[in-house]
Amino acid sequence: MIDTTMYTLSQLFLTPTLVLILLMFVYSFIALGAFIYEGVSRKKNSMQLGTKGAYPILRYYNTDMHISMEKLELFAYKKLEHIRNVSRIAPMMGLIATLIPLGPALKSLTDGNIQGMSEGLIIAFSGVTLGLIAASLTYWIGNIKKRWYADELHIIEVSKAS
Repeated sequence: MIDTTMYTLSQLFLTPTLVLILLMFVYSFIALGAFIYEGVSRKKNSMQLGTKGAYPILRYYNTDMHISMEKLELFAYKKLEHIRNVSRIAPMMGLIATLIPLGPALKSLTDGNIQGMSEGLIIAFSGVTLGLIAASLTYWIGNIKKRWYADELHIIEVSKAS
């Protein structure tokens, strides 16, 4: 009784998990495009206090030059929040998308249903692959943006000290 209930509950989560992985996969490529655009804009413009465009922390600071460094750091952290979340959640969702169809695939194998097993494995490996691609892209983007924002915060900190 409990095992069939757990199996049924886990199967209910397969479709939402696959949809979430697909959304994170699409988001990672949108984030990559925005990242490339920001990187090109940063190459074209120098990082100065009056800078507009590709320097979000400096741009935010220019709206209120009396803002505290803590609030600027919080703003930078919020700018990275979606990317950081996807880089952490996507592998977990990929693992879930692997484990849920793996049970029925193994059951199909014991029943001699090779086609059922292969269908389950295709879903399992597709989910984990897309999840890991999304996680890898967003992890890389997040690390570089973290460095960019730290540079901007440093420029602001130096300007406040002088």
